[in-house]
Amino acid sequence: MQKGEDQKHVVVLLGSPRKKGNSTVLAKQIIHGVESVGAKVETVYLNGLNIKPCQGCYACKKKNSTGCAVDDDMQSLYPKLIESDAWVIASPVYWFSMSAQTKIFMDRCFALWNEDSEISPIYRKRIAIAMSYGDSDPFNSGCVNALRSFQDAYRYAGARIVGMVYGSAEEPGEIGSNAELMAQAEELGKKLIIS
Repeated sequence: MQKGEDQKHVVVLLGSPRKKGNSTVLAKQIIHGVESVGAKVETVYLNGLNIKPCQGCYACKKKNSTGCAVDDDMQSLYPKLIESDAWVIASPVYWFSMSAQTKIFMDRCFALWNEDSEISPIYRKRIAIAMSYGDSDPFNSGCVNALRSFQDAYRYAGARIVGMVYGSAEEPGEIGSNAELMAQAEELGKKLIIS
């Protein structure tokens, strides 16, 4: 068990408007794995925040910038993202990709990226992804589109996606009955901290 200064800190970003939805169930199982190896968890419900879309103003990239110029709830979220050791991002598939709440969050992470990777707060950040979708097929549902977006964006930024868990379920919470997937999610939580 980790304690004190050595204790790892994980921020969990829930991108579903359903507080008991399937992607949240997956995220909670990842949290169980994270906590089982002694890490501290902070959960953020994105749908409950006032997060505006990126304005493409590039204020965050200007010399002597103090960060993103958009004054909203991301301003209180940025320090948590920077100071954490790892993130868990959970989203349902909505209209063939991640939820709008998740995508707006991802776009606003642009302010954390820097061409000089050594000073970029997102460089080498450890990330786990959890996704749920309604179709029986991850390709037909659009889940693969979302997974690819996560891979491409965070690889470009120099972050490390430690793993992804995803599965099909229709009714809120139904995914919890998939024992194999729940075990994979818990293992991903452990791997996020100890690998």
